[in-house]
Amino acid sequence: MKLLLLWTFFKLSGVLAFNPDYMTGTTPPYLVFLRSEYLPCAGALIHPLWVITAAHCNLPKLSVILGVTIPADPSERHVQVVDYEKIIYHPRFSITSIDNDIMLIKLSRKVQLNSFVSVVNLPYQPAPVKSLCTVSTWGFNVCDSSKDPDTLQNVDITVISKAECQYAYKVHEIKESMLCIGIVPGRRQPCKEVSAAVAVCNGTLQGILSFADGCVLRADIGIYAKIFTHKNWIESIIQNN
Repeated sequence: MKLLLLWTFFKLSGVLAFNPDYMTGTTPPYLVFLRSEYLPCAGALIHPLWVITAAHCNLPKLSVILGVTIPADPSERHVQVVDYEKIIYHPRFSITSIDNDIMLIKLSRKVQLNSFVSVVNLPYQPAPVKSLCTVSTWGFNVCDSSKDPDTLQNVDITVISKAECQYAYKVHEIKESMLCIGIVPGRRQPCKEVSAAVAVCNGTLQGILSFADGCVLRADIGIYAKIFTHKNWIESIIQNN
């Protein structure tokens, strides 16, 4: 029945007949929903006071929501809603580039850590090619994308090489500060999903989605900010703020 429901959903969305290891259900405890008056974004909790997301996210009147599975469901339990104190963009981020596409959000108070809300570890080394990673974000109802997203999805896909990624995205320069995850070649089927998907590989945060020509929840290739490259900056910001 579960496979039938998944097939139906993807068929309605115009997906090709390919089925990687999709998972639905419980939110990864580090996954954060960033609601705003513009488009929402995903993020990851890396400290009881800090969330990381993509710098390209425009988040006016931001609400930081943790422990949520279906943002469109106001009755959901175990949810924590937290205000923020400041947003800090990576100093080398530019809106004209997908490089250095990360920012940190300092919360107004420490979140309560439990089985529904917990931090994810930063990497001690980058994820090698062929590492299996869980990419997580939310999708919007195919019939009504004007409301909050109502479909949490995780997909297990692997890191690909810089050369394979460059072949898939010839118009972008794939730099060492970027991580590419997905199926080669990318199928690039359009969909509506929450930006800045989170990639966790072997229990550590390795990427925040910067760009994808398609849908990462259907295993299309995504270009992610490589967290390992920015680890020193992240730790310095947390220590000094």
